[in-house]
Amino acid sequence: MNHEPLSDSLIERQVSDAWDRVIAWLRRHAPASHAALGPGATAAAVDALEEDLGIRIPPVLRALWSLTAGDDGVDGAGCLPGNQALMPLHAVAGFYRRQMAAQVHQDTLNARRPEDDRVTVWAAVWIPVASHGPADRTSGLYLDASTGYLGRWSRYNEGPDDELDTLTTYLEDVADMLEAPALATRDRPGLVGGALVWGSRLDPAREDRWRPLAG
Repeated sequence: MNHEPLSDSLIERQVSDAWDRVIAWLRRHAPASHAALGPGATAAAVDALEEDLGIRIPPVLRALWSLTAGDDGVDGAGCLPGNQALMPLHAVAGFYRRQMAAQVHQDTLNARRPEDDRVTVWAAVWIPVASHGPADRTSGLYLDASTGYLGRWSRYNEGPDDELDTLTTYLEDVADMLEAPALATRDRPGLVGGALVWGSRLDPAREDRWRPLAG
């Protein structure tokens, strides 16, 4: 069985195909959410971020950011499941620095803790990708640059997801849930006016206007 790693060009095509499906759906059904997405970042901007963080940005994340590098959201809700929002590059850099500084503090405390009690706030290979909302950093998703898998951070120490996703499979799943909402298992997509709003974090003030997707 061939286990050769995927080429960068194939990774880019897979990410582009999945995200294009999401964009096409938003353009047709949720124009407000579509309008809230930022433009893609230039290669130079991602190179600068890579230098700032001091770690290699994986091709899969470069591919996504070249298409869309941030989500302003609609009424505090981004377009990803859980109403999470893609973080713009400046927010990625700022959050990463803050988390790494917090880990330095924990490392000082960890030196005096038993091994089983040591705390990991952040790892140097974790690159933040999406946050709880456009301006809410209480939780979110990071990409582990060493494994290629997504993980979850939370200020409230919530448990990890039951399954591991690559960024590609995650985006493909988002597209699948929008195109076939009856088969959605992780979250339930719906609309409030022209905005995509996911049911798992539906604001009670908007509940009477929320229309779950059918089909």
